[in-house]
Amino acid sequence: MVAPAEHTPAQATSWALTEQLIDEVRRADTILLGLPVYNFGAPSTVKAWVDHLVALGLSVDPATQEGLLGGRDLIVLAARGGGYAPGTPREGWDHAEQWLPHGLSIVGLTPRFITAELTLADVNPAMAPFKALAVESLTAAETAIDALWETDAVAA
Repeated sequence: MVAPAEHTPAQATSWALTEQLIDEVRRADTILLGLPVYNFGAPSTVKAWVDHLVALGLSVDPATQEGLLGGRDLIVLAARGGGYAPGTPREGWDHAEQWLPHGLSIVGLTPRFITAELTLADVNPAMAPFKALAVESLTAAETAIDALWETDAVAA
């Protein structure tokens, strides 16, 4: 929040990256974001991307606090090694999918999630009983991804 004229060299470098990332988002009709869950949360790279997108005057109107990056699709392809869906023992433990809409709402972006759960079922012997659910989750995610193109083809 320091005025650009007062930036230290490190702040100037960070601000230049902020400008670059916001410009990429502004030029996009659709943004595709991969969101793995690491230890129940978003990876630091995704958190850093969101941090760079929140910039008063570039992505947030300083007078109204309104987000300036809305009007584009944000599709989030999420992958979780475990199961965190409603009704599972770890329901609510996925802090990445819960946090991201809040973090991005400030800039006007609304994510649409397509999620595959239980991705570790094939490699973790303790999760072997969940292999069928993992296949079901992946199939549902792939179907949702395929539907994105079907919707675009119908609209065109």
